[in-house]
Amino acid sequence: MDGAGLPETRSACPYCGVGCGVLLRPDGQGGMDVRGDPDHPANFGRLCSKGSALAETVGLSQRLLTPRIAGRETGWDETLQLVADKFSEAISQHGPDSVAFYVSGQLLTEDYYVANKLMKGFIGSANIDTNSRLCMASSVAGHKRAFGTDTVPGTYEDLEEADLVVLVGSNLAWCHPVLYQRVLAAKTQRGTRIVVVDPRRTASCDGADLHLALRPGSDVALFNRLLAEIYQGGAFDADFLRNTTGFDAAIQTAMGDDVSVTGLSEQELAAFCKLWVGTEKVVTIYSQGVNQSTSGSDKVNAILNCHLATGRIGKPGCGPLSVTGQPNAMGGREVGGLANMLACHLDLENPDHRNTVRDFWSSSSVPEAPGLKAVDMFRAVGDGRIKALWIIHTNPAVSMPEANAVQDAIARCPFTVVSDITANTDTARLADVLLPATAWGEKDGTVTNSDRTISRQRSVLAAPGQARADWDILAEVGRRMGFEDAFDYQTPAEIFREHAALSGMAGQIGRDFDISALADISDNAYADLVPVRWPVTPNRIGGRFFGDGNFFHADKKARLLPVSWRPPAAKTGPRYPYRLNTGRLRDQWHTMTRTALSPRLSAHLPEPFVDLHPDDAATAGIEPADLVRLSSRAGTGILRARISDTVQPGQLFASMHWTGETAPSARIDALVEAATDPVSGQPESKASVVAMTRYEAAWYGFAVSADPMMLDSEYWALARTAAGYRAELAGTLVPDNWEIAARRLFAKPNAEAITVQDRVRGFARIVLHDNGTLLGALFVSPRPVAVARDYLIALPGGDAQSALSGQPGQDVISPGPVLCSCFGIGVNTILSAIETQGLMSVDAIGVALSAGTNCGSCRPELAELLLSVQNREAAE
Repeated sequence: MDGAGLPETRSACPYCGVGCGVLLRPDGQGGMDVRGDPDHPANFGRLCSKGSALAETVGLSQRLLTPRIAGRETGWDETLQLVADKFSEAISQHGPDSVAFYVSGQLLTEDYYVANKLMKGFIGSANIDTNSRLCMASSVAGHKRAFGTDTVPGTYEDLEEADLVVLVGSNLAWCHPVLYQRVLAAKTQRGTRIVVVDPRRTASCDGADLHLALRPGSDVALFNRLLAEIYQGGAFDADFLRNTTGFDAAIQTAMGDDVSVTGLSEQELAAFCKLWVGTEKVVTIYSQGVNQSTSGSDKVNAILNCHLATGRIGKPGCGPLSVTGQPNAMGGREVGGLANMLACHLDLENPDHRNTVRDFWSSSSVPEAPGLKAVDMFRAVGDGRIKALWIIHTNPAVSMPEANAVQDAIARCPFTVVSDITANTDTARLADVLLPATAWGEKDGTVTNSDRTISRQRSVLAAPGQARADWDILAEVGRRMGFEDAFDYQTPAEIFREHAALSGMAGQIGRDFDISALADISDNAYADLVPVRWPVTPNRIGGRFFGDGNFFHADKKARLLPVSWRPPAAKTGPRYPYRLNTGRLRDQWHTMTRTALSPRLSAHLPEPFVDLHPDDAATAGIEPADLVRLSSRAGTGILRARISDTVQPGQLFASMHWTGETAPSARIDALVEAATDPVSGQPESKASVVAMTRYEAAWYGFAVSADPMMLDSEYWALARTAAGYRAELAGTLVPDNWEIAARRLFAKPNAEAITVQDRVRGFARIVLHDNGTLLGALFVSPRPVAVARDYLIALPGGDAQSALSGQPGQDVISPGPVLCSCFGIGVNTILSAIETQGLMSVDAIGVALSAGTNCGSCRPELAELLLSVQNREAAE
């Protein structure tokens, strides 16, 4: 069936918290076309590289299609009865706190609501937490301390109306590219200034007027200096401060803080304070560099203090904006998905709030105390307190700090259930029970983005095999545990109506989250629901909070908190002299369960790396393309060295995406110690300490293959290509026979072989083929392999003889490493256009090649490439 005549369906992107709208058209063969929704208020048709490649990530490759018990395929009846029985048995024998759910911002709000209701309302424990704990728990804590509720005050429209945008611990250009393009458009159209506060020089610095490369963890000292300048310069808003408490104490503490810990010069500090204080319309965007810290909550409140002191909040172009990393982190917050919250922003430890929820749900009890937050939850799994664990759409064996210990804890748990779309994750491999869930494109419900906009995520593909919606799976287990009436849901619309009705009761007792005007929404109206920003009540839809000076503490006043700088938990020293920062890449997502399926997304940076400063490289004897071994008190890893002055001396950066499926030695969270913020429970992922040495490999390899490879060397990194797969390899033990090793690697024991080996010098080239058609090629060297990788990755399935040299012929032009992922444009193609067409600007490159004209996140790299050509020409 051809899908050309099928209508487009409005839905939402499943990646970051920007919450972009997408238009989906199924092709009738299990795939789809994807484009940005020009009418969605988050993106107005724009998509980033990941969103643009969504169509490449759907399909049945690696999908989990049937329930499994201990690896055996089963039916739903047997499997769900086992889950219900095991959880009921643990509760009966050890109490409700002996079980736990660990869920995800990948869940839709309706899924999240049912999970929260089952655990807190009927199992009677608060042991439900989410991977959003790793993302934005410090922001939640800061909001609640300052405002009385977890309220995002502003909207995305503030980005267009601000005269100054400050990015704090946020590489917006790579992690939220569509928002970054809105900021750059404001800079072009109305002269908006941009300041980046980040220890690294990131892609976001390309458009910045000022980059403050402060020392890791010193944000509180910086914003305390700003608060002191606000006070001393008389820039505080005395009228607005009548709606607050704590100003004097916050000022006194700020005046006493030591700003020298930032490492910034007095000139830099003065320039920042002058710009911030002297600009009325300021938006401060912050993300993981603020949140993922043992002082994350204090960092958030230091930022909020400055906006509250000046009254720059809840007004057009003003306010703090926490941008979240997951598509429905906000929806999870709204339904109480965190262990210390109740649904609809109600407080677990408030008896009136508990009674409201208990009576609404007609449940026997709601827990009085917070449950186990993520780090503590897995410690409880490890020491045996948790007897039954249900993990839903997340991969904690990779993404949690001290990932090796978490992996061991899950393996030892008496009963572990994993709901996911694939069995091929580090976590799924440890499960006693696997439950096949529907994936994006098959799911139906709602998500909430970072500025409180609720969007419909709609299904356009049929659920494959026996896959079921998460809310449906959870509700069925609830019924089998004896809670039939409470979980008698037939559609996500029913769940949404219940959630909206509860929010109305929360609104009546003074909470911010209220969508009660949707409590009676019909099935048809739910199906047609357009994006809407909450609150949604009979009297109000959307808008900003706090401009009127009304907050959600009992006295209706905001709190300015006295906060002081505290260093990161881990201290550098002779044994661990380097500070390790972790984060995201432009084209990858979380642990790559989805994005690794796209050859286009895998082409930009296909191998795990660590950025280190040239001075540190020289000291450690590390050269470009060397492999390095990192070690900490928690674990070790091997990554490719990338020598760069984007990081400061003594600091390293590595991304967090690689797994046991893609690069086992580069599971970077295995090196991160599980130190947490005492208020939010969020772990510190930006300031671990490590040692670094050159990995003394006896051999290095590069391989391409039409089929998956059997990788078993000490170091390997695997990525998809349009023609199959590519892999980087290295090891300390040299095989006796490279041809035998190649046959084992490619699982082709009987293929024809072309072999070139120099055993004395340690070089080998093995090409396996079938009647001249390339099946796989392995290149081995005693040093990092020098071959034309972007030429070779296109050859599997083609002429085998062409691969042997490792280089293209004189009549073949290799496009080079992909720089623009949206259009798949390589470095060599861009360089050729610059030189032959005389291109003099990034915009001119865009006109000639389209590079940089979609999401724009490659524009900083285009600028660097252009500058390198211009510098070379000037030198000549």
